[in-house]
Amino acid sequence: MIEGIDRARKSVEIAIFRFDRKEVEAALENAVKRGVFVHALIADTNRNGEKNLRKLEMRLLAKGMTVARTSDDLVRYHGKVMIIDRKELYILAFNFTHLDIDHSRSFGIVTKNQNLVEEAIRLFESDAKRQPYAPKNNRFVVSPINARERLSSFLSGAKQELLVYDSKISDRAMIRALEGRMRAGVSVRIIGRVAGAKRNLEAHKLATMRLHTRTIVRDRKQVFIGSQSLRELELDARREVGVIIPDLKLVAKVVQTFEEDWNTSVVSAGKPRAAKAAEAVAVAATKAAEVIAQDLDDIAPVVERVLQEVAGKAVEVELDSEGLEACVKAAVKSAVSETVRDFVEVGQGDDSQGE
Repeated sequence: MIEGIDRARKSVEIAIFRFDRKEVEAALENAVKRGVFVHALIADTNRNGEKNLRKLEMRLLAKGMTVARTSDDLVRYHGKVMIIDRKELYILAFNFTHLDIDHSRSFGIVTKNQNLVEEAIRLFESDAKRQPYAPKNNRFVVSPINARERLSSFLSGAKQELLVYDSKISDRAMIRALEGRMRAGVSVRIIGRVAGAKRNLEAHKLATMRLHTRTIVRDRKQVFIGSQSLRELELDARREVGVIIPDLKLVAKVVQTFEEDWNTSVVSAGKPRAAKAAEAVAVAATKAAEVIAQDLDDIAPVVERVLQEVAGKAVEVELDSEGLEACVKAAVKSAVSETVRDFVEVGQGDDSQGE
């Protein structure tokens, strides 16, 4: 993504739902300094993050970027899109965050297909100006406009195999479509979850990391990658963006990753509960420590105040940022580990009572 921004000579248009990557922000700032027009379309809201979105708006404006905010007519504007020089399109399943990029399984597509680029430009401009958008390309999947129709057709068209990454499939029509394909002899494998206790679909939780992608491979010939899960809310009430790509080399890369994730997840599904709990403790603690230590700007003043209280105001205190980050990570990992262990112990007790 940074290479793409660094290549820009005329424009960068970027839609943001969550954002904490300082190096991406620096790349956008450098683009402005080169004379590149940077237009950021920032979500009106996200869960527990509106304050950060408004701070981001102010920072980008101060650095010479044009900033627009999405409308509040939909539940969320959740798409992740970047367009470079109106020639290169990035469609991402992940946000511009450390958690999504460094600690989660996700995918993105970079394409110079002019039809898709032009469609993305039309959508970006419509959402930035808060004007209606009507799709003209069936491979460009936009919720709530055409996503249900296009993804239902994509699933129904499978002849041999469907490989699906989705954290929780809950839309009844989409579940029926998957079950219908399976009854027709199509192999259906899902990494993630399917709502409902009596489903015949084979699904396994991703064992190695957090899952944050919405990806479907059909017959190893086409792949859908985007921001919409097979959930009613994301199909019918939010702005989500994805694309369907028939590139066999790209499909092969996604299939290879899926197979590796599938094999690991199937093995993990047979592990004793205690082993899974220990893995959960380590992963949760590490991720929480990374997320909290990312932004020490809010932590440093608190530490300085406490140090002054302990040492006395007459003593000058100079913080070592690297040392502080290490201490914060260690403290958070310890605290989260204890919390997760307690949670796992309680959960095991509930299970033992048949609840």
